[in-house]
Formats: sequence, C-alpha cells, structure tokens
Amino acid sequence: MRILFDQGTPAPLRQSLAGHVVETAYERGWSGLDNGDLLTAAENAGFDLFITTDQNLRYQHNLSGRRLSVLVLPTTRWPQIERHATEVAAAVGSIQSGEYRELSW
Repeated sequence: MRILFDQGTPAPLRQSLAGHVVETAYERGWSGLDNGDLLTAAENAGFDLFITTDQNLRYQHNLSGRRLSVLVLPTTRWPQIERHATEVAAAVGSIQSGEYRELSW
C-alpha cells in the first residue's frame, strides 16, 4: 500500500508500517498545498491512504467518491502515537478503499 503522511503525522510512525511504501507531503514537495489540493494530488499520484492528524478534515472537504482512504490520528505527539503504533498498523491493514476512519485512544 502507498501511504502519504500529512504535515502533522510524525515521520517515525513509518517504522511501524513495514511492508508499505510511506512518503510525507514534505518529501513530495507538497507541504504548501492545502488539504483539498493535497488529497487530489495524493489520489492522482496513486496513493492508497492518507494519514493525518487534522481532526477537522471531514468538515472542510467533501470526501465522498474518493478512492483515497483517510486515517485520522487523534494527536501529533509521537510518544502517544508510538504507544498505539500496533493499533495504527491494524487500522492501516484493515482500512477499505475510500474509507474515512478516525482513531481514538
């Protein structure tokens, strides 16, 4: 699976997603794009999943009809995410095409 991390998603999380290709918006040169343009660019580039910490994404953009799945983490704090890395990996493994899912812990 090709995964794109949004700006607030801690890069060390990629180590918990072995077997997937993970890139960041920054690495792609997309750090200046707003979320709507970023979602479109990710979809057009063939990404399968967008991982973000933006809790308001679903209220700001119409996500219906997209092939790109969206996984929302509840925090940007790496120590908290690291403690739940297994849950994140399980969500990545089970998310369906076009699905929007928010994690909480």
